[in-house]
Amino acid sequence: MRVSMESDPPSFGKSVDAFFVSSGIVTLAEIGDKTQLLALLLAARFRRPWPIIWGILVATLVNHAMAGAIGQLVADYLNDTWQHAILAVSFLAVAAWTLIPDKLDEDEAPPVGRYGAFVATVIAFFLAEMGDKTQIATVVLAAQFDAYVWVVLGTTVGMLLANVPVVILGNVAAERLPLTLIRRVTAFAFLLLGLYSLWLLLAGS
Repeated sequence: MRVSMESDPPSFGKSVDAFFVSSGIVTLAEIGDKTQLLALLLAARFRRPWPIIWGILVATLVNHAMAGAIGQLVADYLNDTWQHAILAVSFLAVAAWTLIPDKLDEDEAPPVGRYGAFVATVIAFFLAEMGDKTQIATVVLAAQFDAYVWVVLGTTVGMLLANVPVVILGNVAAERLPLTLIRRVTAFAFLLLGLYSLWLLLAGS
C-alpha cells in the first residue's frame, strides 16, 4: 500500500522519507549493476566525465519518470489487497535478483564513433535501464509511496551517487567496493520492504 491513500498531497515528512528510502535503496542496488559497468566503460572510452554525468542524469530522469508514473498508475487502479500482494512479490523478487551479479553485454555498449559522450550516454543509459532492477525498483517504490516526484528524484540521486564516483575515479573506485556485501545489504533492504508489504496484506485480510 502507499504510505498515504489520501487525495491530498503527502506531508513533507512522508515526502522526505520517500526521497531518502528511494535514494538509499537505488544507490545500493546500482552498485555492481550493468549500468554502473556501462558508466565505467563510457568513462574509459571518452575520458570526459561531465558530459557522461549529465547524460546519466538526463537518461535516468526520463526513464525513472516513466517508471514512477507506471507505479502510481498501478496503485491508483488496484485495491489495497492487490497492492500489498503485488508489492510484496515485487520487492521479494527484486531482493533475489539483487544477489545475482550483473555483466554488460557487448551489444549494450554505445557506438563511440557515431555520437559524442553526452548523446551516447543518454541513449545507452536509457536503453540499459529498460527492465533493469533499478527501474523495477522505481516502479514499486512509486506504488508504495504517495510521493511521485520525491521517489523519482530519490532514485535519480541514487543513480548519481553510485555512478558519478565511477565516472570520475574509474576502476579505482569500482574495484575497491565490497560488491558481495553490498548486494547482500541491498537484498536485505528489499526483503524488509517485501515482508512489510506482506504484513500489510495479512493485517488487512
